[in-house]
Amino acid sequence: MTRWPDDWILPDWPAHPRVRACITTRTGGGSESPFDSFNLAVHVGDDPDAVDANRRRLQQIIYCNPAWLSQVHSSIAVEADPRACPTADASWTAEAGVACSVLTADCLPVLFSDRAGTRVAAAHAGWRGLAGGVLEATVAAMHTSGNQLIAWLGPAIGQSAFEVGGEVRDAFVSQHAEAVGAFVPSANAGRFMADIYQLARIRLHKCGIAEVYGGGFCTVSDARFYSYRRAAVTGRFASLIWLV
Repeated sequence: MTRWPDDWILPDWPAHPRVRACITTRTGGGSESPFDSFNLAVHVGDDPDAVDANRRRLQQIIYCNPAWLSQVHSSIAVEADPRACPTADASWTAEAGVACSVLTADCLPVLFSDRAGTRVAAAHAGWRGLAGGVLEATVAAMHTSGNQLIAWLGPAIGQSAFEVGGEVRDAFVSQHAEAVGAFVPSANAGRFMADIYQLARIRLHKCGIAEVYGGGFCTVSDARFYSYRRAAVTGRFASLIWLV
């Protein structure tokens, strides 16, 4: 039985017994400040040897091979491949022992599983990717009807910390009128506080996914997680899902 680090997040959702998932935190690694200590990103300026050691430690804990992506806030979804690092923001797999993996520090990680436990996926959804259709692209790449999928929303920036401009609001409301409810005026004129969880749920429901779990985190205020908005020079934590 896997011995998970005490502060890692394990999704509470009715996934098939073949499905495993976890979200790392910033503790338990070898990276030094400001990346302390379990940074898993190679692109943020951390010591590459420390990141490599952290990634090896992750692999030892989950007993499978993470498939990393070069994330660019796109709507590209690919089949997960631990031997490559393609430019994409989501991956899926039907192969046991391959972990779909996304790195975040305020953006929204979304995990997917089909009810039968034969396919899983992970998506990185910042507001640009979310508005650009990364969740819809992930569902399409899984080749599974939305009503046969469930989703889980991982740690992301909370509404109380996520101030955006009118152009962000317009990007969502122009596609789905009900998205207006995910924005409340901020104290600054022309600015809004955005609920990225509500925006994701709207889009997932449009895909036919009725069961959406998770949410309720705030990476900015919760010191367990890296947060780009809290500290621009920082690490990234991982959200991973795989089949056994």
